[in-house]
Amino acid sequence: MGAAPAGLNPTEFDCVALVLQGGGALGAYQAGVYERLLEEGIEPTWLAGISIGAINSAIIAGNAREDRVARLREFWELVSGSGTGAPGDYWTGLPLVDTARAWVNGLAAGRAIAGGAPGFFEPRVPPPYLVWNGGDATSYYDTAPLRATLERLVDFDRINARQTRLSVGAVNVRTGNFAYFDNATHHLRPEHIMASGALPPGFDAVEIDGEQYWDGGMVSNTPLEWVLSCRSGLDTLVLQVDLWSAHGELPRDLASVATRMKEIQYSSRTRAATDAFRRVKKLRTALAELLAMMPGELAASPQARLLAEAAEPGLYNIVELVYRSATYESQYKDVEFSRRTMEEHWSAGYADADTTLAHKEILRLPGIDNNPALFDFLTKPAQPTSKETS
Repeated sequence: MGAAPAGLNPTEFDCVALVLQGGGALGAYQAGVYERLLEEGIEPTWLAGISIGAINSAIIAGNAREDRVARLREFWELVSGSGTGAPGDYWTGLPLVDTARAWVNGLAAGRAIAGGAPGFFEPRVPPPYLVWNGGDATSYYDTAPLRATLERLVDFDRINARQTRLSVGAVNVRTGNFAYFDNATHHLRPEHIMASGALPPGFDAVEIDGEQYWDGGMVSNTPLEWVLSCRSGLDTLVLQVDLWSAHGELPRDLASVATRMKEIQYSSRTRAATDAFRRVKKLRTALAELLAMMPGELAASPQARLLAEAAEPGLYNIVELVYRSATYESQYKDVEFSRRTMEEHWSAGYADADTTLAHKEILRLPGIDNNPALFDFLTKPAQPTSKETS
């Protein structure tokens, strides 16, 4: 599972993996990226997501190709609260200087913190902090609205038919171990998607088969390593869409310190993962070449057969698209669900995907001496990067 259907893939790759990071309200950026990919005819055969990336992935995998953008739009218009009088909606379409915009965004984030997001989460009543010793509540919000939204927008029968591979990450609360729920090996249900986004103490843990799970972003907010570690042997184009940038400006005050801390924490050192994979891939390629030069008798030995299991023939392009926050976005940008900001995030994803897709080399197989090939056309200078670790 994971290979692209014949005639529907404009790339030279057997598999197209779309890797979606967690980041709450920033996730509309991923929807914009997907819309542009679909226009280009690039259809992911494998979706891997954490938190909001898991929700976007489930909506894409759980709908027919022609309905996917509409379902994503329906979800993001629902949670962005249009028509509810959300702070920020009053100023939609009006030009605002950064200082005023920061204030408006702060109001919108405050509304979500106080009142939740429609179709996503709502405050517990009574609030846990008003009950002596916290009562038996283990979260500030109830995510029952998200379950209803997923059941309405996502066809889980389609997901479990495995037309598209879907992987979502979560953390076992009891053991602290990271776990991936993958429709290649699991029968996925709404609770698997909800578990991937159950970030404490905001959201409660989700029970799956007798175990409790929290948001996968607590351990790793980017499912890239999962995709790279599942050695399918297929030539794979990885489109990695991150919502938190590892690169940023030095903080100027306590507010920007909090923002920068969050960015570093949730960026999950994705470039380090790709650099490590490149080193391992080169060793595996060299091993495969060495095995091919062995005499038949030596190649048939148990030791050689064991080494052959570590060799992998697949070629990889890893393309990074990283959301670059506006200067007025604060540490609460992942809970700023106003319609205006949602539209801006969506448009930014679409524009960044358009910029990246202008470089057609990402759709072509890399040479064996440049495997995997790493691309990032959004970081200045606009050229592929492969050496810098972040």
